[in-house]
Order: sequence, then structure tokens, then C-alpha cells
Amino acid sequence: MKLQRLPIALAFLFIFSLALRAEDSVPSLPALAPRVAPFVEKQELAGAVMLVASKDKILALEAVGFADVAEKKPMKVDSVFWIASQTKPIAAAALMILVDEGKVKLDDPVEKYLPEFKGQMVIVEKDDEHRLLKKPAKPITIRQCLSHVSGLPFKSSIEDPALDQSPLRICVRSYAMIPLDYEPESKYAYSNAGINIAGRVVEVVSDLPFERFLDERLCQPLGMKDTTFFPADSYAERIAKAYKPGKEGKGLEETKITFLSYPLTDRHQRFCMPGGGLFSTAKDVSRFYQMLLNNGELEGKRILSAAAVKELTSRQTPASLKDSYGLGLSVSPTTFGHGGAYSTQTTADKEKGIIWIWLVQHAGFPGEGGKAQETFRKAAYEAIAKQAK
Repeated sequence: MKLQRLPIALAFLFIFSLALRAEDSVPSLPALAPRVAPFVEKQELAGAVMLVASKDKILALEAVGFADVAEKKPMKVDSVFWIASQTKPIAAAALMILVDEGKVKLDDPVEKYLPEFKGQMVIVEKDDEHRLLKKPAKPITIRQCLSHVSGLPFKSSIEDPALDQSPLRICVRSYAMIPLDYEPESKYAYSNAGINIAGRVVEVVSDLPFERFLDERLCQPLGMKDTTFFPADSYAERIAKAYKPGKEGKGLEETKITFLSYPLTDRHQRFCMPGGGLFSTAKDVSRFYQMLLNNGELEGKRILSAAAVKELTSRQTPASLKDSYGLGLSVSPTTFGHGGAYSTQTTADKEKGIIWIWLVQHAGFPGEGGKAQETFRKAAYEAIAKQAK
């Protein structure tokens, strides 16, 4: 349904009151929400949660706009979002726990842990009527799966129309039944399949469902209490609704998350997806990135070795390729982070020691709504620079 424009006075009453809803214990930068509020007023953005943190503490945590526009339900700092591919670095970190324990090696072939991948072929040439296959020079490795250079496609046919409609073991088995699209490490091609394979390796090696391993070994120790693949009914009430541009690209229209099965609370029809299935909050995501900035430790708890963090956050893609990707993370010489399909984004700046988290639930933006994230980041940079003087 097309959502009606809120009366200007009412909209700003909500928007600016929400700008103050950071936790009392959070040391605040100058208010960021008023800089983003005009995008909400123009119906180019439904709402957002913005967080800025150092490696030790949250510097700003603010909400703006609405979690449900039609019901005028305000966005809150603990609103829950489908973080989509922001799941990938968290899944990669889970795998690295087993690497630290010596139970998995990054350069091991996948077939060592998942025998169904033995004999997988690669496409040499194809057209509408035939495919020519050959054996790859070497079997795909776990490192290649985590850095999107394995040759695997994004997904298999059994993941249509939703990515979470089949058990992880079945999805991974389907990847083994199809040929690679290219010789490993000859190209970069973003692949949910590769991350899901890493998640399945975690299951096989740990003898635990991936979601349980992730919760017990990473989320609970980090205090990420609101991070889950399977939102319960009470938790689901906090999930921000998804929006897309309205007719002719104007205004906002409520939509479903097309990659997921509904209802989101149905534990029997939805399955764990390491490549992009987590729901979380800004505060939870910040704790994961703080752990990485602290070389694998947070508040005295060691989650990963410094060597594991270096692997995650360093470029793994060959120098011959333009894409710079680590293990489950987009990386540059000074930053690492990841985005998500419905416009979420987290970036950690290693030099400045700052984390930026932008959580929204948007399948595209009308007008200039896509500029709201940069507006937030610019305002935060300015505030931090001013405080540093």
C-alpha cells in the first residue's frame, strides 16, 4: 500500500523527539538524527538507527523516523533489523574459532570436510544447448569460499524463491551437484553459497547446528543477546518493517523481505542461512566489530586470536583482481566492514578506531533517500573531528 505523507508538524514532532532516545549511559556526540530527519519528512526514508563507537565504547546511538510508518510506530535504538549479508563476517568469525582450535585449516579443500564436493567440475564454455566441463586445477578451499573466489554461483535453484526455505545441509549438497562457474581464483563473484559452505563445515566439525555453535561460541560470549536467525513472536514485534519506493518512485510503500520465507517467526519453515540470515540490533553489531578492532578480545573475553582477526580483515583476493575482500568482509588498507541487501552498512576504520553502523530496512529509496547514510557519516565525522580539537 502507498503510505500517506504525515503532516509536517506531526512528522517533526516524532522525528526530533526520537533523536534524543539514546541510552542514558551513552556519551553523546552532537545530535546526528536532526541531520537525517529531513529524509524522513520527505518520505525518502522510513527510519534508521545510527551508531558510532570506538573500540571501547559507544559514542552515539540514535534512532530517527519510524519502524512502522502507517502505524506511526517510532524507530527505537533497540529496533531489530534483518542485517542480511552483514551476517557473512559473523559467520566467517565462527569458522575462525575452529581454525584457532586447529580443527580446520583455511587452505584445506572443502571436500576434506564435505565429501560430496569430490569430483566437482568447472565450466569451460557454455551456450543455450551445451556445457563443456573439466576438472578444476585444484579443488575449492575454505579460504576461497570465504573470499568469493571459489567459482561457486551466488545460490542454487533450490533457493528460489526464498534463500532460507531449505535446511543448510540440503543447500550445501545442491552446490556440490552443480559445476563451478569459473576456475577458482581467476575471478571474484559474490557468493552466498561459499559462506553457507563454511557454515556447514562448522556444523560437521563441531557436531552442532550452525545456529547453536554461533550462539554459544560467539554471540553469548560477546553479549549479542538480540542476534538470531529465528525471531520469536515477542522479539518480532521489534523488527522494523521493510519499505521500497512507491509508484513512479515517489513516497514509500511497505514491502516484504523478498529473500526470506514468511512468517519470519515460523521456525519450522525457515532455516539457518550463514550467508545472510541474521536479525540483530545496532548495539549487538557494534560489539562484534569492537571485538575485531580489539584483535579478537572484548571486555576481557578472548573470542578469536589476533592472527584470526588479521586473516578476516586482510585482503584475500588475488592482486590480479580489482575486488578487495577478506574473509567474509569487504576490506581496504584502512577499513573493513560489510553491507546488507536492504541497505544496512557497517564500517570499521582501523586508523581512527571508529565503527559506523547504519541500520535501515529499505529495498531502494525514492528521491535522495540513498544519500541519508552518507549524511549521517559526514555529520559523525564532523562531530568527532570537532571533539578532537
